[in-house]
Amino acid sequence: MKLLAKFNLILLVIFAAGGLLISHLAYSFLIRNARREVLEQARLMLASAQSVRDYTASDLSPLLQQNPRHRVHFLSETIPFYAATTTFNNLRKDNPKYADYIYRETTLNPTNLEDRASDWEADIINELRNHGEPQITSQRSTPSGQSLYIANPIKVSPDCLECHGVPSAAPRAMLAVYGSTNGFGWKNNEIVGAQIVSVPMTVAIDIANRAYHQLLLYLILTLVVAILALDAGVYLFVIRPLKIVSTTADRVSRGEKNVPPIKVHGKDEIATVASSFNRMQLSLAKALKMFEEE
Repeated sequence: MKLLAKFNLILLVIFAAGGLLISHLAYSFLIRNARREVLEQARLMLASAQSVRDYTASDLSPLLQQNPRHRVHFLSETIPFYAATTTFNNLRKDNPKYADYIYRETTLNPTNLEDRASDWEADIINELRNHGEPQITSQRSTPSGQSLYIANPIKVSPDCLECHGVPSAAPRAMLAVYGSTNGFGWKNNEIVGAQIVSVPMTVAIDIANRAYHQLLLYLILTLVVAILALDAGVYLFVIRPLKIVSTTADRVSRGEKNVPPIKVHGKDEIATVASSFNRMQLSLAKALKMFEEE
């Protein structure tokens, strides 16, 4: 195996090991960054929903409760969770790109059966109830891919018991709409549901994968250019001067006379070898001349 081939083999091994390490670290970083971006989206959505809830509870609900219609007709707009859920559903309806984004305030025993927890939501509620965690952040599989969700517990307060304690204490207008079967029997400080935001990770992961593939392409191109540049340097400054030394040494060893000395350029190791060979050639010529004269 020639010197340049050995040099290239060493470079390939080094670059391959370094490339694998860099690509692994880069992919891990990109995926973590994608998950962090999705998590920030979920937190922003959760904060926005909470702002709608707070505004409804502090400003809108008191005004609507003064409306004479509220005594006869149940106005869902007075309920903070209804305002937050409806606002988010309108966002999904008006923007198809948010179709896979989910905001739910779901319970195990809701007044409106549309708010009953699904199987995966019920698992989250039970985890919040059993472990007392203030918030759960995790991932789940959906038909469109992985989604990241944040879940906060819905804890019963005294205000909740006005509508969800016993049917006899609930507003008549609400009973007229939803009946007296569901959504009652809640207890103060009990965790009855969860406020859940679910954000798809597909877009962020796709962006991370594209960035990773571009990084690999640029890395490979950089390595190829680096190897070619190093090969050119090794050939120009090492192999070609050594070939000149080798050719001259071969001619001298075959007994050729008047072989011109090697031209020496610079003061590097190759130049030192060439100078040493020239001195050896001169000494050999003198020795042969003395031998012939004898």
